[in-house]
Amino acid sequence: MPLVKINMLKGKSPEYKKSVLKSVHNGLVASLGIEDWDKFQRIIEFDKCDFETAPEKTDDFMIIELSLFPGRTREQKKMAIEMITSNLATNLGIKPTDVFIVINEPPLENWGMGGKQKG
Repeated sequence: MPLVKINMLKGKSPEYKKSVLKSVHNGLVASLGIEDWDKFQRIIEFDKCDFETAPEKTDDFMIIELSLFPGRTREQKKMAIEMITSNLATNLGIKPTDVFIVINEPPLENWGMGGKQKG
């Protein structure tokens, strides 16, 4: 059950954003083996003045934060990063250098679903 947060600049079309979400989700399905229905994603948009990046980054730059249950292998995480980046490049023409991904793995005891602690 990955939680996905995508931080990006405002101004992209609904179709573009839908394609971003689909590109990320399909990368997670292929790399981590999650179920297709397992979608907990959100896009957070920023005005340019509120989203500072390195000068060489374009307006397509995004920071993708993935929160995962612990236990994925290093190889699975590597594959997730590579597949998401590749999907965004293929589907939207986003340069790989404009994709920044961080993976967090809070312990199961820090997850609560349906009012119950997971771990």
